[in-house]
Amino acid sequence: MTEELNRTIAIGRVYRHFKGNYYLVEGLACDADTAQTMVIYRPLYGESGLWVRPLEEFLSKTDRDKYPNTDQEYRFDLMEIPSKAKVF
Repeated sequence: MTEELNRTIAIGRVYRHFKGNYYLVEGLACDADTAQTMVIYRPLYGESGLWVRPLEEFLSKTDRDKYPNTDQEYRFDLMEIPSKAKVF
């Protein structure tokens, strides 16, 4: 198991992408064709909508070769912002 997969996803919580935008994690889903676990999340800016990304990618470290000036270790970091969303 990679170091990234030792991290957990907090459903109903806000994450910051290393480029600066904030996202609300709505849940997890399983891809019907690959059985890969996907993170379902909603941008907290613009017109919103729902997006999915593979769990392993969501939890991955920031590519320092491609983005050497970022100060964030992981692609998405959990923020200490309480969410008002209800998780069903």
